[in-house]
Amino acid sequence: MADDNKPLLIKRYASRRLYNTETSDYVTLDDIAGFIRSGREVQIVDLKSGDDLTRQYLLQIIAEHESRGENVLPVNVLNDLVRAYTTQATSMVPQFLQTSFDMLRESQEKVMESMGGGMKMPGFEAMQAQQEAFMKAMTGGMNWGSTQPGEASEKPSEGEELDDIKKQLAELQDKLSKLK
Repeated sequence: MADDNKPLLIKRYASRRLYNTETSDYVTLDDIAGFIRSGREVQIVDLKSGDDLTRQYLLQIIAEHESRGENVLPVNVLNDLVRAYTTQATSMVPQFLQTSFDMLRESQEKVMESMGGGMKMPGFEAMQAQQEAFMKAMTGGMNWGSTQPGEASEKPSEGEELDDIKKQLAELQDKLSKLK
């Protein structure tokens, strides 16, 4: 059995075919996406030069999903990513994205663990507080809440939460754009 902590090594041949070194067979981009979805890290290298091509192929997988209508990245986020490549914000963007996805992954794991024991979600408030503190630190204290200090707030519906998240993301994008 393969060591799941070690990245799955995929070699790209001159013919551009991708070869899974663990199973000794050829794989497609969809196969690689499946490995990643199942939690496996992959490393794709050029057989001849030894160059690491992982980033290139992961971007290609994302582009193919987006072109099929599986839109995860809103156009304004894509625009901001393009801008980040041409501004001084590039030094902050990778760290911000990595931290955001790490927090998302941890939150999803906690939610899945808590749902295994019923619908009660112990620690959810602490998780939300941690995310709010992170966002406040990353945005220089910009207010992300919809209420003023001291005001009571009702728990928003899922649609309202999504609208709030979109608003917060737009505010963050505006702030990143101003860093030019």
